Amino acid sequence: MTRHTTEPPVRLDRGAGVPLAAQLSDQLRAAMAEGVLIPGSRLPSSRALAAELGVSRTVVTEAYQQLYAEGWLDGRHGSGTFVAENAGPAPAAAVPRPLPPAHTSPGSVETVRWSRHEARRRGLVDLRPGAPWVRDHDLAAWRRAWRHAAEQPPDDDPDPHGLPRLRALLADHLRRARGIRVGPENVLVTRSTGNGLDLVGATLLGPGTRAGVEDPGYPRAAAVLGARGATTVPCPVDHDGIVVADLPRDLSVVYTTPAHQYPLGGRLPIPRRERLLAWARETGAMVIEDDYDSEFRYDVAPLPALYGLDPGHVVLLGTLSKTLSPDLGVGWLVAEPDLLRRVAEVRRSLSDRTSGPAQAATALLLERGDLDRHLRRMRREYARRRSVVKEFLGPYLTGDTAGLHVALPLPAEAVAPVVAEAAAHGLLVDDLARTTRGTAPVHGLVLGYGTAHPTDLRRGCRTLAGILARRVGDAGPV
Repeated sequence: MTRHTTEPPVRLDRGAGVPLAAQLSDQLRAAMAEGVLIPGSRLPSSRALAAELGVSRTVVTEAYQQLYAEGWLDGRHGSGTFVAENAGPAPAAAVPRPLPPAHTSPGSVETVRWSRHEARRRGLVDLRPGAPWVRDHDLAAWRRAWRHAAEQPPDDDPDPHGLPRLRALLADHLRRARGIRVGPENVLVTRSTGNGLDLVGATLLGPGTRAGVEDPGYPRAAAVLGARGATTVPCPVDHDGIVVADLPRDLSVVYTTPAHQYPLGGRLPIPRRERLLAWARETGAMVIEDDYDSEFRYDVAPLPALYGLDPGHVVLLGTLSKTLSPDLGVGWLVAEPDLLRRVAEVRRSLSDRTSGPAQAATALLLERGDLDRHLRRMRREYARRRSVVKEFLGPYLTGDTAGLHVALPLPAEAVAPVVAEAAAHGLLVDDLARTTRGTAPVHGLVLGYGTAHPTDLRRGCRTLAGILARRVGDAGPV
């Protein structure tokens, strides 16, 4: 189908005292917000628009780049510049219905837990954590990987460790990305972090054992370990991460997210990492390190993985769900060979396996460097999104140095009104109370910026900032 170029309604004033590029971006933004330029419209090339307006091409290029960064424009290689599909007037927001009390956590606001697909269908802006942006893949690389996977013959007796080729490639990736000295003998290919955690639980836990989990923390971790017969023990965290001094000495395992604690966002400092490992050596417990969000860091240097500091007392879990797509279903479990063999034996007894075609596709993405290129591209994308969040919500934020989520500590009495007013504006946010086992040590919100379209992210943050200003003021985090 032929796409005709839309001539934007623009008039620049050289005497206005405002830079021409800023005037141009402001007028184009207004035209898109008001629906004058509709989603999918093709804009003139920078050269053509510069000639039409009688300005330098640099003026148009700067304006376009600003609108790209804000999510108003999409660039299609070889095709031109288009108004983004989500640009334009915000749709009328639906107001979520209350949840039955049985589906809520202590202290949380009772709102419907819309699926992400349903939230998009209803025109809601979804700022809940836990999902990446999956619409900017290199589709040629993605298709090539799955064509390669389809060409591989099926395996009638798959190795529970995973494909040898993929294990070697993942070991190389972890050496380069995380500085961990591992070989394929240390790697077992899982379906996800949750799958890896379940396999460790099935190997090390059972009735009468006790498993420590961060509190507040990742609710699914407690559910997975508890399902393997262990009593799950809430372990306090502070702004840096898990509090080692408070750890019980009778735990079989402790689950932690040291790279970017979920949900408060702390990065476990080196001295506390060393104390945690000393505790594990003294008690004989195994530390389960969920390398959550380690790929995405902003303004900070990487910290060494716990596994690299003491491989004998740590199991490392990772996944490509956040870097590529939850649809892929490929992750990894890293451990010393003896423990890994035990995990593989348990896995075989459970008839648990990772999809062969998914492993083959992932191997090609790693082998050709497509995954590394995608990671670099997404680091830039998420850094832009983080800048938007900080622009509107900076005074309220904590835990914004890494990952795809931030925490907004608030006075306890303000949380319910803020969540309710946000929902009334079609904005979905999560209450921190959903992540705690008992009385919440911190009250507030946890905000994800991975899944929303950049235009929606900006609108949602602006809306939330206005709500917080009315409900809380500008005092910043509590």
